[in-house]
Amino acid sequence: MDLLDRHVVVTGAANGIGMALAQRFHRAGARVVVADLDQVKCAEVAAELSATREHSAMGIGADVGTEQGNIDLIRAAEATFGTIDLFFANAGVGVGTDLETPEDVWDLAFDVNVHAHRWAAKHLLPTWLERGEGYFCSTASAAGLLSQIGSAPYSMTKHAAVAFAEWMSLTYGNRGLRVSCLCPQGVNTNMLNQGDVAGAGVSSSVVRSAGVVLEPAEVAEVALGVIEAETFLIAPHPEVLTYWSRKVADYDRWLAGMRKLQARISGEA
Repeated sequence: MDLLDRHVVVTGAANGIGMALAQRFHRAGARVVVADLDQVKCAEVAAELSATREHSAMGIGADVGTEQGNIDLIRAAEATFGTIDLFFANAGVGVGTDLETPEDVWDLAFDVNVHAHRWAAKHLLPTWLERGEGYFCSTASAAGLLSQIGSAPYSMTKHAAVAFAEWMSLTYGNRGLRVSCLCPQGVNTNMLNQGDVAGAGVSSSVVRSAGVVLEPAEVAEVALGVIEAETFLIAPHPEVLTYWSRKVADYDRWLAGMRKLQARISGEA
């Protein structure tokens, strides 16, 4: 997809990967809706973009952790720039640790990391299928292909996010829908730096030890290339594909290696 004069919505776009995606798509010529729970910050990001090209960006406060929040975002975006061409469900949370994690934290993880994708797709698909064209992108994580030591909710929801993107592609790919799924490893964002991937120090330490930490702009550049090529997996860290192939080749060996990593990180080794 050529993003020139396309209408793109990016959630979780007030900072980090989401902001970098919005900025890169805007430079590619898109009209961009910058959506985030932080309404003030997303309005600031949109204003900076519109300063370079008038009436080309809008900030919309949105709680995508509810179905109504997704409906309101889609309707507001359509009222601003017309039919949405590409929706990037990027918003995510890294919360919870193990089976003692409170139920409301589990609910938050599933609502934002998984159900937000489902709710957005539910209300985008009718228009896209009618016109025979649409692009759905989602941010999962390398944890969605591998796993996340230190956080059961993060591991489960990111696996589910990848699975949903796969299902969307195989179910609607022959009807004009394009789907891509972003699975980064370490990225220099608040989630990594503030230990917000639950299990705080443990999870962040694992991610940092697994490979290079990229800047959000580097991730956005890779994402744009995949979208232009209309292929599925956005993997800005090549080492993730190596780890993934090893997992598939010998599952038990991979699990044994991950147990050793967990023991080392947690000080059990």
